[in-house]
Amino acid sequence: MEAEKQSLSAILRDLLIKYDNIFQCSFPYMMGWSGAPTGTYLKTDCSFWQLHLSFFPPLLRSATVPKFLAGYEVFAEKQRDISPEVAAATLRELDGVHYSCK
Repeated sequence: MEAEKQSLSAILRDLLIKYDNIFQCSFPYMMGWSGAPTGTYLKTDCSFWQLHLSFFPPLLRSATVPKFLAGYEVFAEKQRDISPEVAAATLRELDGVHYSCK
């Protein structure tokens, strides 16, 4: 369990550095965890469940042009300028060293 915690914190650190490196600024974001089933589900087999983390970054175009979510976007499909695949490729290509340390 301790190794998993260390791995998760290392992954989060690497991801947040890459977010900052996109536009070379402190990257604002909302982050939310989806917790394990509770209540009546505690007596149910929930082995299907996986820890889920979501990031909602408002900066998609540039460091100075934020993307504000419309009300429906908070609970429905987000309207994005780029596909998830392009966003993932961009993050993979970024340097893992924080821009402020260069």
